[in-house]
Amino acid sequence: MNQSKGYTRHSAKTQQKVRPVNEKRKILLFNKPFDVLCQFTDENSRRTLKDFINIPGVYAAGRLDRDSEGLLLLTNDGKLQHQIANPVKKTEKTYWVQIEGSPLDEDLAKLRRGVELKDGMTKPAKVAIMIEPNVWPRNPPIRERASISTTWLEITITEGRNRQVRRMTANIGFPTLRLIRYRIGNWTLADINNGEYKIEE
Repeated sequence: MNQSKGYTRHSAKTQQKVRPVNEKRKILLFNKPFDVLCQFTDENSRRTLKDFINIPGVYAAGRLDRDSEGLLLLTNDGKLQHQIANPVKKTEKTYWVQIEGSPLDEDLAKLRRGVELKDGMTKPAKVAIMIEPNVWPRNPPIRERASISTTWLEITITEGRNRQVRRMTANIGFPTLRLIRYRIGNWTLADINNGEYKIEE
């Protein structure tokens, strides 16, 4: 996932159960594919974390929508889980976002200042246009219109509202076509293939 030099590269509140650590702390960094739920069970037989991860006692820290891809952190450390999932803690999360259209800097400046969504103003985001990242093909592919170009953005936020990044880009007139989370705090997707995970020591 290399970017060219020169480019820079939640949501309805949910109750987070703080799970005490009774053993050595485990941290898994999972590269979630498209169309996978961030849970281990599903009564409708959709794909879940259980299809990829067979390590017991770890739970997702925060959410990543079914139609989003990329970094999901799982841990048995309740405090860490709460810290990442709690927007008050302001853990930075960076997303690589493919949008429809070609925004001007004045469009992106709105995101940098904050935009008004139905659930209130967003906090200022870090936003930059980036070269298309070297990432896995999405299955199924996004729906592109031949007459309309697409642009990749790197967006960093500290909030965690429901579908926030998608709503932010739609607010300025540029719908999100593909969304990949690249970073949570100091953890990144580097060297993790889609559908695979690595254990942090």
